[in-house]
Amino acid sequence: MRSRYSAFAVGDAAYLLRTWHSDTRPPSLDLDPTVHWTGLEILGTSAGTAFHQEGTVEFRAHCEVRGHKDAQHELSRFVRENGAWVYVDAA
Repeated sequence: MRSRYSAFAVGDAAYLLRTWHSDTRPPSLDLDPTVHWTGLEILGTSAGTAFHQEGTVEFRAHCEVRGHKDAQHELSRFVRENGAWVYVDAA
């Protein structure tokens, strides 16, 4: 989750697509350059250890858009695909 947030923050769409599950991955991703990510809060997790095949992360990502503060709150689902954790969708 933290690496995907960092990819949003630096505008690395290629990394985001690589870490997205093959069943739910969009064909392309256009990131909004007016969104400046300012912080990430991990609010909770379930499963997601080396012994699990799936897990969730509840987070709040803070941003600023054209001078206005905002935040995205989500419960994200992750699964292992070819041994790596990948984002599936928002639960």
